[in-house]
Amino acid sequence: MTHPHNESPVNPLPPVVIALFLVMAGVELAFNLGERGLIGGKTSAGWRVEGWERFGFSDRVFEWMIQTGQWPIEHLIRFVAYPFIHGSFVHGMFAMVILLAMGKIVAEALGAVKFVLIYFGSAAVGALAYGVFLDDPRILIGAYPAAYGLIGGFTYFMWAKLGVLGAPQIRAFSLIGMLLFIQFIFALLFGGDNTWVAELAGFVTGLGMTVLLAPGGVAHLVSIIRRR
Repeated sequence: MTHPHNESPVNPLPPVVIALFLVMAGVELAFNLGERGLIGGKTSAGWRVEGWERFGFSDRVFEWMIQTGQWPIEHLIRFVAYPFIHGSFVHGMFAMVILLAMGKIVAEALGAVKFVLIYFGSAAVGALAYGVFLDDPRILIGAYPAAYGLIGGFTYFMWAKLGVLGAPQIRAFSLIGMLLFIQFIFALLFGGDNTWVAELAGFVTGLGMTVLLAPGGVAHLVSIIRRR
């Protein structure tokens, strides 16, 4: 089999996915170079911690906004800014891998605008769930709730495809099941935290938004339910 000489050996990523990746990678690169003292002078070693405090989602700040009825933009932005701040290079690297893999699928299927809505919608609802259902003083950081939202989108596409093929649709949830199982094992071995609440909320949000935003998504879902 022959291929055109100008054909790319790698399927190109949608520009919106590349843009998000570059912002996230740029922030992580700045933090790492600052921690090594290569840029920013003496204060750069604390950039990561400053990022957590300024842009991480804080349950304490959330409770303060509810109690006082004040919703300043500097705190509201935390709902969508925290995915760009990570605890370490490894923490950010895995989130970026999921962004590239799942983002390509969702953005190609739905387009840039709907991709952005799902990504940041999942991040915001994940933070909201973290603040409503928990009383955790630890700041929520990292792109995982948003990335799990993209996994929710991928799960819907797989679910719909398996339905058309007549295959068991429960298989569509194998990826999220595997990830949650891995998290459970790590929590048993090394201790865990409550971020799984935000991640699960992000997954459910991404799944639900994809059903609503995908062409014919609601009608397809209703038709499959009626056949059962």
